[in-house]
Amino acid sequence: MAIKHIEVCIDNIESLHHAQQGGATRIELCSSLALGGLTPNAGLMQLAARYASIPVYAMIRPRQGDFLFTDQDKEIMLADVHAAKQAGLQGVVVGVLNTDSSIDQTLLHDLCQAASGMGVTFHRAIDQCIEPIAALDIIMTQGCERVLTSGLKANAEQGIPMLKQMVDYCGKRLSIMAGAGVTADNVARIVSQTGVQEVHLSGKSQRASLMTRFSRDAYMGSADIDDFAIPVTDSAKIAAVVRALNTSS
Repeated sequence: MAIKHIEVCIDNIESLHHAQQGGATRIELCSSLALGGLTPNAGLMQLAARYASIPVYAMIRPRQGDFLFTDQDKEIMLADVHAAKQAGLQGVVVGVLNTDSSIDQTLLHDLCQAASGMGVTFHRAIDQCIEPIAALDIIMTQGCERVLTSGLKANAEQGIPMLKQMVDYCGKRLSIMAGAGVTADNVARIVSQTGVQEVHLSGKSQRASLMTRFSRDAYMGSADIDDFAIPVTDSAKIAAVVRALNTSS
């Protein structure tokens, strides 16, 4: 099956090693995957650049919530693009919208200019666009390499019809990368029915803390979140996706 990249999103250095062991061909580097992925700190960018044997793209998203950014948000994003470049990463991942959910072409242009010499992925902010084909035209005009999308649905399997439409429309001008809910059970179907050549997943799992003594009476944040369950990428889940694709080829 013609697949060029299996991208794995991670938010800690431990997961970088697991993703590579599983067969990832590119990393989306984030913080706070539980919030959809925010900008990783400079230290994580630098360490990922040191230990990665595959390309690493840094998420540029300064806060949780929507993709409508203030002028000060924009300053932060431009500074973070610079930090990713200084760290030696291969690319950045961005997504910026106007109040009507169209692409913020001015900010996208500025971010792409700041990332000159790096690759640029436009992320799932496109799944909020009311007119996705018009959005693709703007993204292509600004020189992005690819779009990460679930086909405007909750997950990529549900979005197969729109994913195929996007692939047919963009052709070789822009890569459409299917993401959200991609697993070993559905990846072959998604790829074969859409023609995408890149897929994106987290392969998420948890491991218990290695601490032998700790208190359950205090919390770093919400009591609903277990501070002693560490979210990590499961290399076996990534490897299973690789096998599913190889078996179908």
